[in-house]
Amino acid sequence: MKKIVKVMASLLAVCLFVTGCGNNAELKDNNTVVKTDEGKITADKLYESLRDKYGISILVDMIDHQLFDEKYKTDETEEETINSQIEQMKSQYNNDEEAFKAAITQYLGVEDEDELRDMLSLEYKRNLAIEEYVKNSITDDEIQKYYDDEVIGDIKVRHILIKPDTNDDMSTEEKTEAEDKAKKEAEDLIKKLDDGADFKELAKEYSDDTGSASDGGLIDYFNKDDNMDEAFLNASIDLEEGKYTKEPVKSSFGYHIILKLDQKKKPKLNKVKDEIRKTLADNKLNEDAALRYNALIEIREEAGIKFNDDSLKKDYDELMQQLLDSVNNTTTS
Repeated sequence: MKKIVKVMASLLAVCLFVTGCGNNAELKDNNTVVKTDEGKITADKLYESLRDKYGISILVDMIDHQLFDEKYKTDETEEETINSQIEQMKSQYNNDEEAFKAAITQYLGVEDEDELRDMLSLEYKRNLAIEEYVKNSITDDEIQKYYDDEVIGDIKVRHILIKPDTNDDMSTEEKTEAEDKAKKEAEDLIKKLDDGADFKELAKEYSDDTGSASDGGLIDYFNKDDNMDEAFLNASIDLEEGKYTKEPVKSSFGYHIILKLDQKKKPKLNKVKDEIRKTLADNKLNEDAALRYNALIEIREEAGIKFNDDSLKKDYDELMQQLLDSVNNTTTS
């Protein structure tokens, strides 16, 4: 990055001498930067050479540094994130500093760890800007719809889990037989419940969930963000309080019988509005790979980006289109 910064500074300095780039600086000898007995090199030619050699990507980095470095000051969270990223990179090379340095130079075009940190810092700040931009684009109607459709109160249940007795050495037929046997056992337990058996006692005696069986199958309050199995979660949501499932619920763990004990009222909208906004923004970014680049393009436009060099403007537009095309091609292939 130090080398790139020097190039950036040179490009800016030369730009001041080129017609249209600045109004104050002047060269003494008709735009000549240096002369020899064989001729002269003009500021125009130097600027064009630097521009063509190092490309628009450097200028884009300069623009984004200008937009984001002051707005998103480096803090402890950023430093911890970057340290973690670098530690992970180094671990891929068994913490061999020479191998690590050679790799980042070859693949990332940076000369040392300081340059890498500068690169990662800019990317971190870009991500903050993108997230803020997308969050601000979320409408109140979108938030209301998500709240109505997705937000629920915490749920407490008891369950009995019957695991199929399977292993990797079994044939498909043997696994199917084990699955059927587990399902049949769960169905028999439901019949016992229908006949008045106590759910807690059945869970203690029969459940294969060692974490909850001794407590009568109790799973204390949980919600959608608690990494519950989807089938188990949906069945718990659909149940009425005090009711149990009349058919075994198949999950990735086995067959469950679920008794719904309680469901709290969902939190008021104003309590979860910011959380919903972030969730919707994350969903949009995950669903639309091009949104990241479109957001940065919009942010720069809102900041009043204007090119005085038509060639750089053309290069910028082409680069942005290439980035958008690359993610669109990836998602459709």
